[in-house]
Amino acid sequence: MSVTLEDLRRAQRVLEGQVVRTPCTHSRVLSKITGAEVWLKFENFQFTASFKERGALNKLANLNEAERAAGVAAMSAGNHAQGVAYHATRLGIKSVIVMPRNTPFTKVRNTRELGGEVILHGETLADAQAFLEAELIGQRGMTLVHPYDDPFVIAGQGTVALEMLEQAPSLDTLVVPIGGGGLISGMAIAAHALKPELRIVGVESAGYPSAFAALQNDPSLVKGGQTIAEGIAVRNIGRLTIEIIREHVAELMRVEEPAIERAIGLLASIEKVIVEGAGAVGLAALLTDPARFAGRCVGLVLCGGNIDTRLLASVLLRQLVHEQRLISLSIDIEDQPGFLARVAGRIGESGGNIVQVHHERLHRGHAKSATLEVLVEAQDEAHARQIHDDLQNNGFSVRRGAGGMEFE
Repeated sequence: MSVTLEDLRRAQRVLEGQVVRTPCTHSRVLSKITGAEVWLKFENFQFTASFKERGALNKLANLNEAERAAGVAAMSAGNHAQGVAYHATRLGIKSVIVMPRNTPFTKVRNTRELGGEVILHGETLADAQAFLEAELIGQRGMTLVHPYDDPFVIAGQGTVALEMLEQAPSLDTLVVPIGGGGLISGMAIAAHALKPELRIVGVESAGYPSAFAALQNDPSLVKGGQTIAEGIAVRNIGRLTIEIIREHVAELMRVEEPAIERAIGLLASIEKVIVEGAGAVGLAALLTDPARFAGRCVGLVLCGGNIDTRLLASVLLRQLVHEQRLISLSIDIEDQPGFLARVAGRIGESGGNIVQVHHERLHRGHAKSATLEVLVEAQDEAHARQIHDDLQNNGFSVRRGAGGMEFE
């Protein structure tokens, strides 16, 4: 079954008033950093913090009475689960979500609180899907709400592009995350129906380039492994979506973990928004290859904001280290009263803020000497170097500590 612009228009009418028409705004700072005119579509502002609500609701709204009575089933470890559970409950439809046993408890709890029945089964989504197909669809006659490989789901996701082109008609490029391919498929159909010359760039995690692997007919290209963009860590692209990608998407990019982390950090510090790894890969693509997008009017989809708070804290701290706004210094001192105060005073006079200090006496040096391991907050790289130089100029021996910057 093909998906047309009229299918997307119909989905848009279904979704009106049922999901958030999220803002799409120009970012002056990100535009300056990347060299492109950057527009951000804030799908992380949806009630469940993800675009997945759109496709899920459109599928649910198109069920017949018998299907509604039998209920729906989905396999998911995150955003799709919450979108299905939320809208199924609103519409009075029973939903059962099969999740792998290792799914973070927060996601399990959120799905249950939104009204979905959760079954934990297997170690992977493939295990969950096999159970769902055999037990829930085969035995109980429930209807599958697939996370991406379904025409109604694709049409629902495509409404993101319909809104973007209404909100920012000057866009000439869309940079879209690819997991299973539902979002980019729907958006590409919308974009090329309304603006055929519009350039569409798909972005995948370097470990999970499922679309690229499918187009190359080489599954070994999907290496897997840990990724902060778990929302698009999909090994197998959809059968419907790969054909749409083949027709409409001329460019695919793969982004590495450091670029995704930096994108999350920049969105938090500049735009003051929380975005999960999958939602940040579009900006990561611009940071990875700015020349590809220089001078273009680029729309990025911040497709989700469901990131674990501990992971977010780690990413933001790592970003401070990367920007050299958080430096670690090892300072040799005499083990006598007043030396710690002298070091602290010198750092303070240089404008540095001491975040943490450890006084190490048990080392191989002289018994009357000690080392201070100091974690210092600085304004930027130049300020960090000034703090280091001021300490040295006042007679202290200073070395880079773990996580700090290299001084010569």
